[in-house]
Amino acid sequence: MYPQQKASAKSRVVTVYVATTREAADKPVEGFTVEREEELSYAAFDISIPPNHEPGEIEWPYSRKVNLDEQFAVLKHTILTQSAFESMVAREARKSKDRRAAIFVHGFNVSFQEGLFRMAQLAADSNVSGVPILFSWPSQARVLDYATDKESATFSRDGLTEVLQEVTGISSVRSVMLFGHSMGGWLSMEALRQLALTGDRNALRKLNVILAAPDIDEDVFTTQLEAIGPLDPPILVMVSSDDRALQASRFIQGNRQRAGQLDITDPEVIEQAREMNVTLLDISSLSSSDALNHSRYAALAAIYPELNDDMVLGSGMRSAGAKTLDAVARAVSAPFALAENAIAP
Repeated sequence: MYPQQKASAKSRVVTVYVATTREAADKPVEGFTVEREEELSYAAFDISIPPNHEPGEIEWPYSRKVNLDEQFAVLKHTILTQSAFESMVAREARKSKDRRAAIFVHGFNVSFQEGLFRMAQLAADSNVSGVPILFSWPSQARVLDYATDKESATFSRDGLTEVLQEVTGISSVRSVMLFGHSMGGWLSMEALRQLALTGDRNALRKLNVILAAPDIDEDVFTTQLEAIGPLDPPILVMVSSDDRALQASRFIQGNRQRAGQLDITDPEVIEQAREMNVTLLDISSLSSSDALNHSRYAALAAIYPELNDDMVLGSGMRSAGAKTLDAVARAVSAPFALAENAIAP
């Protein structure tokens, strides 16, 4: 987290804007802690991406002396006021081709540093214009603190709702991708639910919502969708039946099915997705950067432009239902013919 003096001439620099419910560290240079803070804090970080960067990976520095040709590094850290945060996002949106922003909400067991570098990796690998924003909630970043993390995510619902209202309220921002991973998917849905219950359809209309491996009880997900109502484009949910982290979550929580493990070969699941105006995308064919198969979304960023052209991740003609990703052909198709035929009239 300690800023380096200058970037390597070969490195790419990504500026990540941060809104967080974490407590600021005593030393500003150390960023933010695992403790909760009622008032939102804002910051901007310039992150150096090494020239040998592998898509989907974070080349971690393991000491304050960073090799900028081989490792991620913080170049600059600026504490911002709320008004400065909004002004800088507005300025960057005006400079981007599509005038959009992307808000990443990390999941369980993620430190501030990991969330920051992951947002930088996603922005660098997707290679699309827009303003990268990290919403960081106070995860303890420890495997055994699942319950504490869930409470901290709950604590952060109002904070994320406020950030969504702020960013969607910026006139130069035409659209906002809200990308929630794992427990961050649950937090994202709760913030959307609050926007809907307070009648803030203006904010909801600007959102393109993507959930990767959402750690949400299937029944809870249904009630959230009912409260939020249909969005345009439909909410996209990335699922994998072999996600071991979600299997562990299911075991912890009374063997309740998780939304991130929905089976798109099940005709009832496909029909319900259509009825609820949701797009299910099975990404099981992608490799994962972790042994639990819980971080496949990180590899997806590298092929984002091709998927966006097909209107799957973009905000174009995405349709409700279910699709499967062919990672080899880098194409998205309708689900298996057998499942489709089973629900045909």
